[in-house]
Amino acid sequence: MHALRAATTALAFGALSLLGLTGNATAHKVPPAISAKTLLSAQETTVLGQTIEYPTSGAAQVSSALLVVPRGASTGWHRHDAPLYAYVLSGDLTVDYDGGITKHYTKGMAIMEAIGTRHNGHNDGKEPVRLLVVNIGAAGVANTVKLP
Repeated sequence: MHALRAATTALAFGALSLLGLTGNATAHKVPPAISAKTLLSAQETTVLGQTIEYPTSGAAQVSSALLVVPRGASTGWHRHDAPLYAYVLSGDLTVDYDGGITKHYTKGMAIMEAIGTRHNGHNDGKEPVRLLVVNIGAAGVANTVKLP
């Protein structure tokens, strides 16, 4: 009788397990929801109010890099001849532009950088600046041109 009861219990438990009714946490685990945070949407101008225009002189090219600017360092004066998107992952970056314009960018900011305008970024903060940089250019068009 005991063996029959044990077999019946095992059979019932097996059937419940197959039906997912035993409280097994992995059988009913709901996957985490995907979330999205808009960083930049339908941007039509750069940080200086210039209309964004894509180079048409060659085949489209997109490239990206993780740029790290250590404390006390600067990028040196340069310009971009094609649109450049940047996202500040950490730190605080100050950028001086021709014409006496200065902008400050902090963690979490999305930037469409100035096109064809001389500028210099410098890190006067307390930690390295980390930027995700995406160049949206064309074959034959330099993403960055170093200047004196």
